[in-house]
Amino acid sequence: MCVDCRAINNITIRYRHPIPRLDDMLDELSGSIIFSKVDLHSGYHQIRMKLGDEWKTVLKTKFGLYEWLVMPFGLTNAPNTFMRLMNEVLRAFIGKFVVVYFDDILIYSKSLHEHMDHLRAVFDALRAARLFGNIEKCTFCTDRVSFLGYVVTPQGIEVDEAKVQAIRNWPTPMTVSQVRASMDLLDFTVAFTTAAPLNELTKKGVAFHWGKPQEDAFNLLKDKLTHAPLLQLPDFGKTFELECDASGVGIGGVFMQENKPVAYFSEKLSGPVLNYSTYHKELYALVRSLETWQHCLWPKEFVIHSHHESLKHIRSQVKLNRRHAKWVEFIESFPYVIEYKKGKDNVIADALSRRYTMRLMEAN
Repeated sequence: MCVDCRAINNITIRYRHPIPRLDDMLDELSGSIIFSKVDLHSGYHQIRMKLGDEWKTVLKTKFGLYEWLVMPFGLTNAPNTFMRLMNEVLRAFIGKFVVVYFDDILIYSKSLHEHMDHLRAVFDALRAARLFGNIEKCTFCTDRVSFLGYVVTPQGIEVDEAKVQAIRNWPTPMTVSQVRASMDLLDFTVAFTTAAPLNELTKKGVAFHWGKPQEDAFNLLKDKLTHAPLLQLPDFGKTFELECDASGVGIGGVFMQENKPVAYFSEKLSGPVLNYSTYHKELYALVRSLETWQHCLWPKEFVIHSHHESLKHIRSQVKLNRRHAKWVEFIESFPYVIEYKKGKDNVIADALSRRYTMRLMEAN
């Protein structure tokens, strides 16, 4: 069920629960060889509304007025309330063999026998608090697990391939304009000299010819852009920034901090989404980017950079259809501010969104 919580969110005093640092959590896993990840079933709906406050969540339907008895998705304080509950329930285990980050519960151990004891202790605590897991989304007794955008193994922490896949799969340019689009993306954080063979193609009067020097430079740029230290670890003490964009057949986004990329996102549009208006594609790009990096964006206020000025008025829109109401409900669960950014300055997200246009041209 989709509920528009903007009115109550606008008059709600924001509650902030301390959020653990990502690097501290990852450091705790050192020396562990076996892992399990527990996902709760509709976690928000397992939290009872405070008695007497249900009326604040009233919603109007054609069947009458209804009130939420459990915590609905979309309330501005819902994520931090959920985090506080998880910390209270699992407090005895956190820092010993459990890491909790909102609805992600990671259990780590140095042996299988020890892991069984740890799992039993966590399950007993969850059962006592009447919190129930979603077995289909849980992972048990594995030596490799994805956690908060990183892959955890006994050997250490690896960058999740999904964070850089949009760059690794970037198509080879076939025209001067495609070279320029690729340079906007790939030369964002790497040395100019590396890209010299590509820059040469963009000069006026130079005939387009894609040879071995260009191919080598192109692949080297992609390789540099998808390896440390260019992909930095998120610092929760500093402000995150999100850029997203949409083109005719694709959407893209980049998750940044201090103008340095943390992760990339790109998706090809299909089905009914292809027929969305420009504004609705931009809104969809924002929703998908938020879904991708929600674990980092929930705790504190972050900045959304958009060259589509109408997105600045999300909170004041009145007439919403079901799909848009659902999107707005999701967006409003985040502590964001939107800042306008000229399209010519939004180069990375713009290039990522146009990646699939280049794929289509390549196929033809």
